[in-house]
Amino acid sequence: MGARAAHRRRRDGHGGAAMRRLSALAVAVALLGGCAHVEPVAPAAPAPTLRTPYYGTLEPFASDAVYFVMTDRFVNGDRSNDHREQGGPDPERRTFDRPLPDANDANIGYLGGDFRGLLDNAGYIADMGFGAVWLTPIVDNPDEAFTGGDPVGSDAFFKDRGKTGYHGYWGVNFFRLDEHLPSRDLDFAGLTAGLQEHGLKTVLDIVGNHGSPSFTMPVDQPGFGEIYDADGRLVADHQNLAPDQLDPAHNPLHRFFHTEPDLAQLSNNDDTSPQVLDYFCRAYRQWIDQGAAAFRIDTIRHMPGAFWKGFSDCIRADHPGFFMFGEAFDHDPDKIAPFTWPQNGAVSVLDFPLKERIDEVFARRPDGAPAPGYERIAERLYLSGGPYANPYELMTFYDNHDMPRMDAGDNGFIDAHNFLFTARGIPVVYQGSEVGFMRGAAEHAGNRNYFGQARIDGAAGHPIHDALRRIARVREATPALQRGLQLNLEMAGDRAAFYRVLQDGDFAQIALVLLNKGDAPADFEIARWLQAGRWQAAIAGEAQEVGEGGTLNTRVPAHGVEVWVLNAPIRRADLRAALDTAMAGRLGGPEAPGTR
Repeated sequence: MGARAAHRRRRDGHGGAAMRRLSALAVAVALLGGCAHVEPVAPAAPAPTLRTPYYGTLEPFASDAVYFVMTDRFVNGDRSNDHREQGGPDPERRTFDRPLPDANDANIGYLGGDFRGLLDNAGYIADMGFGAVWLTPIVDNPDEAFTGGDPVGSDAFFKDRGKTGYHGYWGVNFFRLDEHLPSRDLDFAGLTAGLQEHGLKTVLDIVGNHGSPSFTMPVDQPGFGEIYDADGRLVADHQNLAPDQLDPAHNPLHRFFHTEPDLAQLSNNDDTSPQVLDYFCRAYRQWIDQGAAAFRIDTIRHMPGAFWKGFSDCIRADHPGFFMFGEAFDHDPDKIAPFTWPQNGAVSVLDFPLKERIDEVFARRPDGAPAPGYERIAERLYLSGGPYANPYELMTFYDNHDMPRMDAGDNGFIDAHNFLFTARGIPVVYQGSEVGFMRGAAEHAGNRNYFGQARIDGAAGHPIHDALRRIARVREATPALQRGLQLNLEMAGDRAAFYRVLQDGDFAQIALVLLNKGDAPADFEIARWLQAGRWQAAIAGEAQEVGEGGTLNTRVPAHGVEVWVLNAPIRRADLRAALDTAMAGRLGGPEAPGTR
């Protein structure tokens, strides 16, 4: 059994942090091999064999790097659910295959990706070192293309005329699967079970802020602006009316919505309504019951913290500790951090402020100038006293389906992955990035293009894919990279060096991460906080025996990474002191010392 598997097995059996805090006597007995009988009397002082806990987070989900799939654009595994005639003979309303002319093969219709295509390639995702799959919303969307709004263009967000709900974010019935996704023998429960057989958790993308486009249609279209319940009854209908024309005081079908607009022509669900909260609570609990292991919350900042506190309380009442992370599209940490605070639901977020710096450091610069160094990234880690409740639980990424893909060369992607899979946070990679697919392309210029089986079959051997697989599998096998405290040694220019340290119960591991994004090999000589022992290089495979007060000397290739691992309890005094400080300051929020 590997270190990661053994550690997760122990943690899963402990039932959370409270259960892990055994009496000092019981722990001492466990460390000594146990006795036949122990009187239930606690000692007056902690036993000297107890180890000080050091961790960035104890969140179980932190062990799993996430592969993000836009299901309709991944793989068409079952052509029988394509519904190619949907929308009827009117070319303005048909839903399948709606190419945009002169737009880099972009398409705003359904292209056939489905649960079968995803499950057929679960082995491919797991083999790269991922432990979870985030898939776009699965709920029922309208059966026609939208005829209102503004003509689609690549120059701005929220131009939706002619688009379909292929992406899943235009929910009509949040209790019902969209018909394009399941197969006769594969529903959502079957998908989650099948993914689990490959060691993959299912992260479900959910929406509470809005339903489908709801007004500006020349003629009211079926489904648009409507919301149905679990029994198929209409509970809300915009009736193709602008928000300020709604009459919730007199029309029960309008009470689901605010009377002011929010995003484009999408309905603006009323976050103050108990009916809205109850509806989404019941709908999304249903999908947890069918195997969803975590939620990604779309447009979280468009509803206040009070709504998400009520929602998270409702979900966690039946599923304690259920992990959720939200999309708050803002590069200012002070604007997205409040969602992570307990009073707002204790929901993690996608780390947009760090994403901005990752793009600076690893992407190509339009002017051709050299990219900035790791110091720009260090400023956004907030390892002590920062605005986030816990920075180690943030979702780290460099692009997704809503923004232009990262415009980088192969080495830029390799360097970004080397950082994401070793630094604090939970890494997320968008489908196709493992081969640099459509790099630099925006939404209506190729960002959401169909990936397809041929590209998956040809991914092995691509330099980005192979380097990603190598470092992701190191993270998968190294619990310190998943949950450990981060102590920075050097983060400047092309070089970064830091420790990740995890000491939890009887598990203890130190990982020394060395990153080089330069074009030439880099020599590292590490002495600070370096504990004596036999250090093993996770990638190169070599070992170094380090004596007391010694150094570790090694060379990291151009655009390379090495992770040196020592499986031993913390014994060095100055390392312990640094970890004590890091442990005390790792949690942030409005009351944290040093919060801006």
